[in-house]
Amino acid sequence: MNEAVSTLEVEQIYLPLSRLLSLYVRATQELHRASQLFLGAATAKVPFIIGLAGSVAVGKSTTARILQALLSRWPGHPRVDLVTTDGFLHPNAVLASRDIMNRKGFPESYDRARLVRFLADVKAGAPEAYAPVYSHQRYDIVPDTVQTVRQPDIAIVEGLNVLQAPEERAESTVFASDFFDFTIYVDADEADIERWYVERFLRLRDTVFQDPQSYFHRYASLNEAEAQQTAARIWETINGVNLKENIAPTRARAHLILRKGPTHAVQQVQLRRL
Repeated sequence: MNEAVSTLEVEQIYLPLSRLLSLYVRATQELHRASQLFLGAATAKVPFIIGLAGSVAVGKSTTARILQALLSRWPGHPRVDLVTTDGFLHPNAVLASRDIMNRKGFPESYDRARLVRFLADVKAGAPEAYAPVYSHQRYDIVPDTVQTVRQPDIAIVEGLNVLQAPEERAESTVFASDFFDFTIYVDADEADIERWYVERFLRLRDTVFQDPQSYFHRYASLNEAEAQQTAARIWETINGVNLKENIAPTRARAHLILRKGPTHAVQQVQLRRL
């Protein structure tokens, strides 16, 4: 909504990153082929799964879409699917019954078991895997609607808490992050992210919120000062808390960190060597 990605940034940051990921994909595919040869058994194609995490309004979706477009153009893996974990949020009715509507986006608001089952199906090479669909306009899961993933070469899974896993867990517990071959965290100063969130809220007030069918239509009549105050309050009580408590602590688990500056442009790339 409020990002301007330059051609230069794509050339200097995202194209080299897609090349790096392409090398990882090729090496992983060779490893799977070697394992199959050793075992003397042919198994289903194993997709390479990329987990992409970061705060609300930091630009995860833009990064995911750029990488999807670039990766699909490298030879050897033309089929790249993008799935957002928004679809694995519990429906609003469930959140309301649990009195956690004000914690939407926090770990407990997701159907984590269903997300794990979906990723397990994708990783196992199932002919089809199904992800629920979320509508930002309705602010809820779309009933009886799914995104079908059919054995992609690469799957990009984008969401707030995809890198989360507790420091201590039961031996049999499986988390979404266990299925990722490569992970990316999109980072920025919190003050910048909050500003971007407020700017996006103002733009949505003038566009999507004007639709009477929008869940947030009640904000369409706010003047600019009221809209800024509302957005700042939502950030302070929900999104900022989630960032500090649940999202930012997962940053160190990522293989690669894209660090953005005040203009939304990536200023630094950190790659974990080991």
